Amino acid sequence: MTRTPVRLGADIGGTFTDIALERDGRIFSTKVLTNYTAPEQAILDGIAVVLADAGLSPADLDLVIHGTTLATNALIERRGAKTALVTTEGFRDVIEMRTESRFDQYDLNIRLPEPLIPREHRFPVRGRIAVDGSELQPLDEPALEALAERLAADGFGAVAVGFIHSYMNPAHERRAREILSARLDVPISLSSEVSPQMREYERFNTVAANAYVRPQMASYLARLQVRLREMGANCPVFMIHSGGGLISVETAAEFPVRLVESGPAGGAIFAADIARRFGLEKVVSYDMGGTTAKICLIEGFQPKTARTFEVARTTRFAKGSGMPISIPVIEMIEIGAGGGSLAWVDAMGRIQTGPESAGSEPGPACYGRGGERPAITDADVLLGKIDPDNFAGGAIVLDAGASRSAVEREVAARLNLTPLDAAFGIAEVVDENMANAARVHAVENGKVIGENVMIAFGGAAPLHAARLCEKLGVDRCLIPEGAGVGSAIGFLRAPFGYEALASKLTRLSDFDVAAVNAMLAELKETAEHFVREGATGPIRREITAFMRYAGQGWEIPVPLADRPFAQGDAEALREAFRAAYARFFGRAIDGLGGLEVEIVTWSVRVEDERPLPETRTIRTGTETASGPTREVFDPAAGRHLPTTIVDRGSMTPGAYVAGPAIIVERETSTVVTYPFDVTMQDDRSLLLTRKDAA
Repeated sequence: MTRTPVRLGADIGGTFTDIALERDGRIFSTKVLTNYTAPEQAILDGIAVVLADAGLSPADLDLVIHGTTLATNALIERRGAKTALVTTEGFRDVIEMRTESRFDQYDLNIRLPEPLIPREHRFPVRGRIAVDGSELQPLDEPALEALAERLAADGFGAVAVGFIHSYMNPAHERRAREILSARLDVPISLSSEVSPQMREYERFNTVAANAYVRPQMASYLARLQVRLREMGANCPVFMIHSGGGLISVETAAEFPVRLVESGPAGGAIFAADIARRFGLEKVVSYDMGGTTAKICLIEGFQPKTARTFEVARTTRFAKGSGMPISIPVIEMIEIGAGGGSLAWVDAMGRIQTGPESAGSEPGPACYGRGGERPAITDADVLLGKIDPDNFAGGAIVLDAGASRSAVEREVAARLNLTPLDAAFGIAEVVDENMANAARVHAVENGKVIGENVMIAFGGAAPLHAARLCEKLGVDRCLIPEGAGVGSAIGFLRAPFGYEALASKLTRLSDFDVAAVNAMLAELKETAEHFVREGATGPIRREITAFMRYAGQGWEIPVPLADRPFAQGDAEALREAFRAAYARFFGRAIDGLGGLEVEIVTWSVRVEDERPLPETRTIRTGTETASGPTREVFDPAAGRHLPTTIVDRGSMTPGAYVAGPAIIVERETSTVVTYPFDVTMQDDRSLLLTRKDAA
């Protein structure tokens, strides 16, 4: 009999490192505190736990899939390498000037992120490529040779090369790398390889970010592989990238900027898999961990995707206030609202939460690791949502007295409140912040948030999901089995996938069939090369053209058939664009004298085909599950209510519990507020349903 491969997912978060191992369809999981000094140690500690639970040895592992927030944190906290930016003369200040747009026109004290690379580390070089890819001015090679000597003497740890219009012709960037690498023994990133897309600010910022985190990520990934081999795991390691696919460790080390949203991407894949299993066409995924909360819209069993996203926003929710990263990514909104997010009182006497987090060191006050400021977890302990003696299955005993003291000292005493009222205020503020983020994300995408089913996961999300549904008008919420380590399980569901992009401005009136087919063939070859590093079975391709009316500033995606173009296809492309434009904006623009249509960017996404999950139907409760009760503060009632406490492991499919209730398990607890009831489904997911919903 053929042995089913043993696969393991490892997700490093800001507070916890989640491990999920799948053997013969069964999941073994654990959570361990993230080790900031040596992040790989937390992975090894977690692997030892799940291997023991599964009765396996490290040699039994067939595949390790890893996602991490280390690249994101390095960008936010500015802990990257000393990086030089080599750019075209006259474009030295692009990453500081940005696009010159203001996300808030009337804010006189507007704050924008400082560029990753200061001006004194940005070096202009003569040489110019035209918009059509031709050479206007030859590259100044002697100047580059002199610059290489200077960079070597000044101890730079990485170099980013970003020349104007290099997405059309990368010859100058490639030659610059040859000259610099002859003298420098540091990683050199080219914008034409990292992000070969139009718009120099986004492209330059992306290559700068890639170079900035590349030495740190390469060192970490090398250490991880060595430590895994030392413990006896000789299996291959793959990374999940921001677009939701798997790539090799070698590719990840060369393009670490593609890992910036890798952990959250795993969570979105996890939610999409659950949505397909239950046939849910409209879903909002809600992932709340120890440091951040992520919200993503999923339609037709696919998370929404984008080609650009922002990190390190200086103003909460405000588009344009962060650093743009121009890579394929699963689109979501992320805020500093996790179990470890710290609560505080601002100058106006208002309770605030986050974005600063206690993380795992020292952690919330109740962890007893030296933390003195109250976190969301401390408020949840005071409100009775968390049993201090049964946190993480009893592996971590919480100090409820420390939570009370921290909340009283930092919040209650400053506002003349009782500790319980202050804890309620903290919980309400963080829940309202998350609700606002979900509303903003839905409105920006033209959606009504209340029409969706919520799928909640992450260590802290089940504690807050019911209250969030109350605020958003969402009637149903699924808490999947293994929700506490949802992103790590999502890694196990991710396909080997890669998206290759190329900007080539093409007007349909000048459509060159041969040139377009040649470019698409090159993109397909590039994407398939990365996918074949891990995939051996059938693969599928998605071709997309990003198109616009000539003169417009931005373009829309137009899905296309996967076939070579032929003479006469320009008109078919025009009609496909008009249909897509009408779907986005209600109608196409007609009657303007033959308004020209142009293609800005081409995309080829390749991934291996995965078997569809077993389908399930939503079921209603058939038997009432019971358990002991304890007093828990219910936000809907505004007071403590006798609350049924049920062990999730004791529930069977069809078991039903009326709210208020708490369903406890090792990695998290599901709080069912008074307006909701909960029913266990056939796959052991928990379905929260509003009592008054039809």
